[in-house]
Amino acid sequence: MKRREMLKTASLAAISVSAFPFGWAAAEEEKKQKVLYFTRSAGFEHSVVHREGDQLSHSEKVLTEMGQRAGFEVECTKDGRVFDGDLGPYDVIAFYTSGDLTKPDQGNTPPMTPGGKQKLLDAIAAGKGFVAFHAANDSFHSKGPANETQTEVDPYIAMLGGEFITHGAQQEASLIIVSRFPGAGDLGCAEGISFTEEWYALKNFAKDLHVILVQETQYMQGDCYQRPDFPSTWARRHGKGRVFYTSLGHREDIWTNPYFQTIVLGGFAWTLGNVEADVTPNIDKVTPQANQLKN
Repeated sequence: MKRREMLKTASLAAISVSAFPFGWAAAEEEKKQKVLYFTRSAGFEHSVVHREGDQLSHSEKVLTEMGQRAGFEVECTKDGRVFDGDLGPYDVIAFYTSGDLTKPDQGNTPPMTPGGKQKLLDAIAAGKGFVAFHAANDSFHSKGPANETQTEVDPYIAMLGGEFITHGAQQEASLIIVSRFPGAGDLGCAEGISFTEEWYALKNFAKDLHVILVQETQYMQGDCYQRPDFPSTWARRHGKGRVFYTSLGHREDIWTNPYFQTIVLGGFAWTLGNVEADVTPNIDKVTPQANQLKN
């Protein structure tokens, strides 16, 4: 981290997200592009997706406001039955979830059905965009030991491109920018960016990932980070669909951070089809030991 030119999150004046940055704005249309934001938690419920009564959660409010500025509509739900209905109106489906979403949860929100899960995967393969935050890869775990990689993964994990293992204590750590992908690639001349965040240790990476941000593990504290660098944010094609994931998003202040919002808006710009990007697989080049879980 000390050897790299890093953007510090304490210095936010350089980035403005008052509108969709860098000319990514949705085209003028009679009908706005629409994002379905699904935040059901069948496992641990993060504070940023927790609702108090009928009030939207912190992340739902922030993403809705980002959409208003950027020109797309956000519909928020925790009702898993939505995937049994018509997904046609949605241009992108976004997940901040945890656990097996076909199982009950503490909030008694309706679960997905197995058919709804398959319908989601089919919709993405047919061309629907998909954006996933933080704990979305803590859903639908693959069979086998958590601290080992698997040769066969759950179809949802295969679509997403990586799977949660565990996390350590919150700390400041750095992400290395390795792609000119919209958003992360437009943060200036810095080689990386640092946040105080809850950092996920991940595994079961798809071979065709286009890695955007790399988790730099060298200076991190905690057993789960004593491993080679691995992908933290990426894009990939799933059939005709566009998939974007970032491990960021645990803390409330991350959601209001302009750097985070710029990274995320780049992901939405691409998954909505408003900008093209080179998503040539680069995982073997930028993180050749990504699936090595220990040094």
